[in-house]
Amino acid sequence: MNAPEAGEPTSVLEAALRRFDSAVDALEGAIERRLEVERQEAALAQQLHVLGADRSRLADALDGAQARADRLDTANDEVARRLGSAMETIRAVLAAHER
Repeated sequence: MNAPEAGEPTSVLEAALRRFDSAVDALEGAIERRLEVERQEAALAQQLHVLGADRSRLADALDGAQARADRLDTANDEVARRLGSAMETIRAVLAAHER
């Protein structure tokens, strides 16, 4: 076997340290990306919660508006019936007066 030259062990160690530093940098980058993904997921979960609450509120408002529209339709039908009855009464009075 050949004896290692004087600078060779140091260069092997330096290369190993560079690879180690590179691996640590890659690991730190992966951790930072993962943390960012988790922050984004938390933000999306919050938005989903807000949208769900808005949907519930809007559904309640729609139910209320539909109930009001139904009451207005009923009142409209009653008013139309009463107006028709009043018009018939007025016509009958006018017809009796014309005779």
